[in-house]
Amino acid sequence: MIKVQLYVPPGGYFAERWTKGSSMPPLGLLSIGAVLEKEGIPVEIVPTDVHRMSWGDIRRKIEREQPDIIGVTITTENRFQSFKLVRLAKKAYPQALTVLGGPHASMAAEDCLEHIPEIDVVVRGEGEITMLEICRAWDKKRDLGGLAEVLGISMRTDGSIRSNPPRPPILDLDSLPCPAFHLVPFEQYNFRFAVPGRGPLPAVNVMTSRGCPFNCSFCATPINWGRHVRMRSPEHVVREIERLKERYGIKVVFFFDDTFNASPKRAEEICDLIIARRLDIFFKCDVRIDIMTKPLLEKMKRAGLFHLSFGIEAGSERVRNEIVNKKIDIEDFHNLVRWCRELDIIPNVFFIFSHPTETWDEAQETIRIIEHYKDAIEGSVAILHIYPGTPLERLARETGFLPKNFSWTKRYFSKIITLPMAQGDVPLYLDKLTWSQISQLVLRWSFTSQKTSLFKKAPSALKHVRSLGDIKRYAIMGWIYARLKAKTLFKR
Repeated sequence: MIKVQLYVPPGGYFAERWTKGSSMPPLGLLSIGAVLEKEGIPVEIVPTDVHRMSWGDIRRKIEREQPDIIGVTITTENRFQSFKLVRLAKKAYPQALTVLGGPHASMAAEDCLEHIPEIDVVVRGEGEITMLEICRAWDKKRDLGGLAEVLGISMRTDGSIRSNPPRPPILDLDSLPCPAFHLVPFEQYNFRFAVPGRGPLPAVNVMTSRGCPFNCSFCATPINWGRHVRMRSPEHVVREIERLKERYGIKVVFFFDDTFNASPKRAEEICDLIIARRLDIFFKCDVRIDIMTKPLLEKMKRAGLFHLSFGIEAGSERVRNEIVNKKIDIEDFHNLVRWCRELDIIPNVFFIFSHPTETWDEAQETIRIIEHYKDAIEGSVAILHIYPGTPLERLARETGFLPKNFSWTKRYFSKIITLPMAQGDVPLYLDKLTWSQISQLVLRWSFTSQKTSLFKKAPSALKHVRSLGDIKRYAIMGWIYARLKAKTLFKR
């Protein structure tokens, strides 16, 4: 029987929230594992980050167990660790079929294959059925030619790269088994969220839909998952929560949908079932502002909502609606913040600086909103990142911001600006704003936030210095920090 191993690379999913001893189980691999297991295919999920495996540990495991198929998940943030794992796997056991899948692979399949010869196959889009067909085909014939009919993959054959037709999206998500959490050491994730008045409580991530009907210029979700939102039924969702609560004692559910309220009616039905069955849970989710209503928010609160995330990205109406393509009215934002405060729900708002053509005056509109609501919201702030496959990446290539020969498989130490300490080696988009202006904006947010101190992150930042440009940028940020700090002290 064919043997499959699916890996999360060392370091896990690069995000600052997972640097404090807590991390989140890999839903994509768990869903693929559940499908393979249901079809009788032996599968092992190897979260090397949670197991704290070294590269030597990984090599020895592959040499010892000799899996037929080695799958590696990849995001843009952790791509270099995933590339290294694939290279190591192919060297440790050359006969294995190496498969790369995940968000980054879906959006940069040919780039990965062209530059990383150790990759045999890239899975584009949803991986459950594709991986199942890969396993069946490889079990019959250990040859890449046997994968010719598998939809949704790209591969290297006879020295050239071939991309098979895309796989249609899975329309009936209820047909998929629930993610196989039993295939990972769930307790070792220490996945918790702090609930006001209750402290840190055990949590789990649950995805109830796939896709996003909107089309923000920086986001790969509509391309990766599709703009048609496919939804699990409320009953299917609540049954999964019940099982997870019974098996793992979870108290908090993180609904990992891009837009939990994409169908307000279905969101209400999920809440009705949670209330009717007295699940006694807390939950958090992301929503779209302009389709949120106060009655729905009130029902979500009764069902256990304690933390609500939503993005406006920019304070400027021109930037928000014409450049980002967000298409939301600022009054909807003000209303939702007010409703959250009235219902004792934590509003977490996403802001981004340095959009294409965004001017200093327009960026000021964003920071003024943050400072105005400093005691009323949690603010999540980022400098605009470029992700493969997005309209923003296309613009960056057309304008020469990304070099003509740019490859996501290579590290750039001078031409491309990144902040690895915050979110991996993802290129930042800098257009009209200078680094000094961006530093001012980010540091003003830091001083406004009660939970964020960029000064405390300085030692970690310095570990990632890789060029004279990095030294210059951190020096500028340090100088502006000192000025703002002195200004704050004089005000006292």
